[in-house]
Amino acid sequence: MKRTFLLSMIFCLSLLVSLNAFAMEFSADVVNKAGGKVVTSKIFIKNNKFRMENRESGVINIVRQDLKKSWMIMPGQKTYMEVKIDPSVLPREKMQGELDRKFIGQETIDGHPCKKYMVTYSQGKSIQKSYQWVATDINFPIKTAALDGSWSMEYKNIRMGPQADSQFEPPAGYQKMTMPAMPGGFKGMMPGRR
Repeated sequence: MKRTFLLSMIFCLSLLVSLNAFAMEFSADVVNKAGGKVVTSKIFIKNNKFRMENRESGVINIVRQDLKKSWMIMPGQKTYMEVKIDPSVLPREKMQGELDRKFIGQETIDGHPCKKYMVTYSQGKSIQKSYQWVATDINFPIKTAALDGSWSMEYKNIRMGPQADSQFEPPAGYQKMTMPAMPGGFKGMMPGRR
């Protein structure tokens, strides 16, 4: 359970990095590919709040940057866990640890005209590079991928529009579980953080 929560939170916080500081409301499918595995989730975003529903596990993650809190909700057990978010891992205007951004060209991704960039960033003691496609019609990064194609994260079926506030709270009647302590919190797990 602790490992599931940890992996889930690492994914959610890394997702926040890709969201940058965009103020918008929408829902979309998120397709993550890595190590030959594809994981599809549904995401709902309302400014500095987001909800991720993992279709494979059934787990729901809600991140509230305004409250510096995150919840992992397990509908099957009608329980949830809460963790505080270290403000230093919250998103900024650029990718976490970004050192350089080079314009590569223009492409269309899932019907959205995009500017493709090669982004260089520090991750721990190493320097990494990835591609990022920023949709010019909605001013949002809808795809990020490794240069070698070993992993990618892409937003598909984006539907712009208001999202209900109730989606960003733990469900009523669910039992709060205690979260085991994690050495170093989340600070050491984010790209560019030690």
